[in-house]
Amino acid sequence: MASLDLEQLLEAPNIKLLMQQAETVLRDEAHQRQQFYDWVNEDHKAEFINGAIVMHSPVKERHWVAVGNLYSLLKAYVIKHKLGRVASEKAMISLTRNDYEPDVCFWNTERSQTFGSEMMQFPAPDLVVEVLSKSTEKIDRGVKYNDYAAHGVQEYWIVDTRKQLIEQYILDVDLETFTLENTFKIQQEVESKIVAGFRIEVEAVFNEEASNKALLKLLMN
Repeated sequence: MASLDLEQLLEAPNIKLLMQQAETVLRDEAHQRQQFYDWVNEDHKAEFINGAIVMHSPVKERHWVAVGNLYSLLKAYVIKHKLGRVASEKAMISLTRNDYEPDVCFWNTERSQTFGSEMMQFPAPDLVVEVLSKSTEKIDRGVKYNDYAAHGVQEYWIVDTRKQLIEQYILDVDLETFTLENTFKIQQEVESKIVAGFRIEVEAVFNEEASNKALLKLLMN
């Protein structure tokens, strides 16, 4: 898709004018992005997307339950097996143009070995999980979906708390886009393709009691 867009652009007779307009927009956007960095702090839940600051409103209980459960399970597993680092919500992912705070993300050991305690901006993760809400679904399925793929995120989970299912997307490196690997429902188990051996019941994401049982199972194995 990206190469097709580029081909179309190169064929445009007004390509130089379009590039000049784009450069002006991107210069203004870079200035706005720096203002965002100067403003944002640990008390703000905000992202910088295509030149605009996107503030996040409080979430429903089912949202923070899913985020908390999945973060706890993934973090415990990754620490036990020394696979890398896991973060939740307040870790800012700085990509070429945009800055995101994913609900849950994972970096392998190689990518995370340079992280320091004072870092506030991080590179593209290997796995990203976004839990849908009414206000963010369009972004999660739109600009984030495309941006994560363009920057080499290997695996992307979209969690739907209302339908209680998990969509698992895997990066197609050649096309620079995600392909839907599977959709997992409440009675099934989901297994990561990137975090080796991480396998949990889908119910453990949505139910705290099931999550506790899954955590014990992960720590015992």
